[in-house]
Amino acid sequence: MSDTPETSRQIWDPALRLFHWLLAVAVIGAWLLGHFGPLQMTWHFWLGYTVIGLLIFRLIWGLVGPRNARFASFVKGPRAVLAYARTLPARRAVQVTGHNPLGGWSVLALLLALSAQVLTGLFLDPEDYINTGPLAGWVSTDWNRFALSWHHRLAWLVAALVVLHIGAIAFYRLWKREDLVTPMITGRRRD
Repeated sequence: MSDTPETSRQIWDPALRLFHWLLAVAVIGAWLLGHFGPLQMTWHFWLGYTVIGLLIFRLIWGLVGPRNARFASFVKGPRAVLAYARTLPARRAVQVTGHNPLGGWSVLALLLALSAQVLTGLFLDPEDYINTGPLAGWVSTDWNRFALSWHHRLAWLVAALVVLHIGAIAFYRLWKREDLVTPMITGRRRD
């Protein structure tokens, strides 16, 4: 039995946690439907629109939300990222409040990749007369094809970034002995 009581502190607000889990469900669902779904992609489109709404929320929340949600609190320069990267081999938790400098760039990369993904989805037209993006008629056929090509490529980039995200969570759990999942559910981290 420990002599000091275990304490916990709030690190993630409810809106950010809800955003995170809704985004995970929408992205995974859209990706699966895009690759294995029916020929008519109605649900894929609706999940894409959900992702757009969530990304708009995250942009706003990243500017005006609580401290740990703000981009300014976790998007750091190269020195901070390199200094943090040097702590990775140590087998102990670093206890950064919010995103660490390396994780901050990972979050930004995923948000940017998802933004490009949904943007290309709005303009694509695979010429099947069923699955046309709502803005496809505003651009030329060449742009429709360009959007379709990049939409497929970006889907794999997003998948790779998600796998990297899950791999980082596993690394922190197994190597650093730091639980990153529970705080994203409860909002609190034990110290």
